[in-house]
Amino acid sequence: MSILQTDNLTFSYPDAEWPALRGVSLSLEEGSFSIIYGPSGCGKSTLLKLLKKEIAPYGKLTGERRYAGISYGEIDARTAASEIGYLSQDPDSQIVADVVWQELAFALENLGTKPGKIRARVAEMAAYFGIEGWFHKKTSELSGGQKQLLNLASVMTLEPKVLLLDEPTAQLDPIAAGDFYAMIVRLHRELGVTVLIAEHRLEEILSEADRVLILTDGELKYSGKADEIGAFFAKEEYKAMAAGLPAAVRLYTALQKYVGGESYKTPLSVTEGRAFIRANFGNEIRSLSEVRSEESDERKASEESDDKETSDRSKQAVAVSVKDARFRYGKHSDDVLRDTSLTVYEKEHYCLLGGNGSGKTTLLSVILGTNRVYAGSVNLFGKSVKSYRDGERNRGLVAMLPQNPKDVFVCDVVREDWVLACKTMGIKGDDCDRAIEAMAEKLGTKELLNRHPYDLSGGEQQKAALGKVLLLNPRLLLLDEPTKGLDAAYKKELKSILKALQAEGTTLLTVTHDTEWAAELADRVGLFFDGDVSLSGPVREVFSQNAFYTTPACRIARGYYDDVMTCEEIAALCVANKNAKDATGREGGAS
Repeated sequence: MSILQTDNLTFSYPDAEWPALRGVSLSLEEGSFSIIYGPSGCGKSTLLKLLKKEIAPYGKLTGERRYAGISYGEIDARTAASEIGYLSQDPDSQIVADVVWQELAFALENLGTKPGKIRARVAEMAAYFGIEGWFHKKTSELSGGQKQLLNLASVMTLEPKVLLLDEPTAQLDPIAAGDFYAMIVRLHRELGVTVLIAEHRLEEILSEADRVLILTDGELKYSGKADEIGAFFAKEEYKAMAAGLPAAVRLYTALQKYVGGESYKTPLSVTEGRAFIRANFGNEIRSLSEVRSEESDERKASEESDDKETSDRSKQAVAVSVKDARFRYGKHSDDVLRDTSLTVYEKEHYCLLGGNGSGKTTLLSVILGTNRVYAGSVNLFGKSVKSYRDGERNRGLVAMLPQNPKDVFVCDVVREDWVLACKTMGIKGDDCDRAIEAMAEKLGTKELLNRHPYDLSGGEQQKAALGKVLLLNPRLLLLDEPTKGLDAAYKKELKSILKALQAEGTTLLTVTHDTEWAAELADRVGLFFDGDVSLSGPVREVFSQNAFYTTPACRIARGYYDDVMTCEEIAALCVANKNAKDATGREGGAS
């Protein structure tokens, strides 16, 4: 039985040049588990909000929406509120109470539920979700993972039949994201709730899906089984979108022609990816160095130059020096930074990993100068951060893209925010217009300039916020989760932008949960734990040692190939082994 259905759904935002959704028709069976995948701005968030009646965006809507066979216009408010649950990508946006237990009770109280039933339901949810240990805690003190789990528990107090989730792990670290999705899978299996998730991070969840829906340019391009998507993404026009899929799927699309084409089911998880390469490719050649030994002298010389640059990093000038820093938010609160030390060299890209709530963002704030340590030192380019005047720091020295891009915006139109950045740099009039147009062209955000920043999708907000920050032309750029909510295509563009900035001399310090991003961009990485940087070193060295804070490709290859971090590196070894085996076979046949 279909529980959610749309027929020829088309939607346009006010003054938008193109519809956000165009003729979308779908039907979700009761108890199904479906994933919506597509690039930023393709309409995923818009579709989910249209399916949650109370938060449906304003604009021109045609087509039909039905819940359990009933038109949305005929669904009463209580049914819409209680039976269709919704979770956004921002953990803070749905929390309304100061204390955890109050948050759990809030929705039930709003629906006029009797006090005795509220107490029983809240107790059940707290126990089921493992919230007892922080039941009386202030919501402001929770980590991102705890906040999102609380949001989920609060939604489930109403016992919804449908769960709509809009990139719910966008702000969570890999461990917290895995725990969150384990709970979603449990709810689906034990309660039979229908799940529809819009997500860029599919590594943890794709293998659980009954069905995948692929949106691009507001149109539904694919609706089918998860283990059949490999053939879809092997098509030339959709290959670029495959970059955001789990490592196992990307390996399959890259190596499909070697294993019998479309007849082989698409591997979806690390386990299936490991089985796939072991079943189809040997490992006589185990490392990239063996492959590269046969490559051109020019490439080897280039790589030797890169290695030398990394080994000589300690001889470079220091951009950021944090030594034995201690910081706490209140006089009687615990220290967040505990004798923290970190060195970032000029012109390098350093990525900092770590769990939610570990203090990474706090460390960025003391480097930025918005918070001051009470012990230890923080220096930027050889001077104490305290010695720089605020205006001096803001103009061409250091700037930060925060974790929540909404924090960057103070105006009702993106262009006006960018104008403010230009004014900070002393750029006015026609020069300001030219700077804005050049940045919009560089980031591909021309169509966003005249929109309200809060009307943008998460990925679009990130693009617009980055543009404002880059207009400040910082010598040191701090990025807090810059890939959050971004599709693979834009991450590729952003990667090029940041590489160009680094080549021009900008120093980059990134806090990220995206290990693949770090593997592709970072010179060095560190792991932040217990108030300090507990592990720091060259990116390949660190990821080869880690079991969890490493790339999915590294986990797929571990024990079979050596020192690989990316799918491209695994594919290169697979092809090298395949070619070596074929060559041996030909030699044997010739003899």
